[in-house]
Amino acid sequence: MEIDPPNSVPEGEQTVIIKDDDLFKAADNGDVSYFKSLSQPQLLRSLTLRNEDGRSLLHVAVSSGRTEVVKILSAFDHSVSGINSSDEEGWAPLHSAASSGNAEIVKILLERGADVNLKNDGGRTALHYAASKGWVKVAEVGCTPLHRAASTGKSELCELLIEEGADIDAVDRAGQTPIMNAVICYNKEVALLLIRHGADVDVEDKEGYTVLGRASDEFRPILIDAAKAMFEG
Repeated sequence: MEIDPPNSVPEGEQTVIIKDDDLFKAADNGDVSYFKSLSQPQLLRSLTLRNEDGRSLLHVAVSSGRTEVVKILSAFDHSVSGINSSDEEGWAPLHSAASSGNAEIVKILLERGADVNLKNDGGRTALHYAASKGWVKVAEVGCTPLHRAASTGKSELCELLIEEGADIDAVDRAGQTPIMNAVICYNKEVALLLIRHGADVDVEDKEGYTVLGRASDEFRPILIDAAKAMFEG
C-alpha cells in the first residue's frame, strides 16, 4: 500500500508517492522533515496506517520518544481516533508514553484528547503503568501527592501527607482515590494504612468500580477484614 499524492498538484510541483515502510521508518527515527514534506491529504491518510502489530505511526513515534513527530501527527488527528487507537495488545499511544516515563509526550497526548481511562488487554490504564514504575512526573497528571505515594508504596510518606491534611478520598482524572491506586498496584501496607485512616472503600471511580472491585481475588478478603475491623471498632 502506498499513500497517493493529492488529486490536484500545483503546476511545477513534483508528485511524490510515499511508501508505508518509509513512513514507519521516519516515525521510528524521528525524521521530522519527512513528515513536514507531506501534503495535508497525505498526512490525514497516514493516520490510518497500521503495521503488522496493529500499531499506527503515532504508536511508533511515541514508543521511540520522537516528540516532534508526535506533535505533527497528533495535531492532524482532529477526531482523536488515532490518538486513542489500540494495537493488538490493547495499548494506546498514551500507554507507551506513560510506561516509558515520557512526561512531555504524555502531556502532548492529553492536550490532544487522549483518554486516560483506556485499558489495554491486561486491564491497565496508562496512569497505572506510570505509577507502578515510579514515573512521578507522569503519574502526577491529575493526581495528588497522596495518589503518587500510594501508587509507589511509600507508606511513611502517606502517613506524613495524611497528618498534614491531605484529602484521603481525593479523586484523580479517572475518578480514582489514593486507596484505589494502592490496591491496583498491590501495595498492601499502604492500602491497610489508608483504611485505618478512614478511606472510603465504597466510592466508585468513573468506570463504576469500587476499591474492592479493583482488588485481586487474593487481596479482596484482606481489605474486607480490615474494613470490618474499622467499622466494628
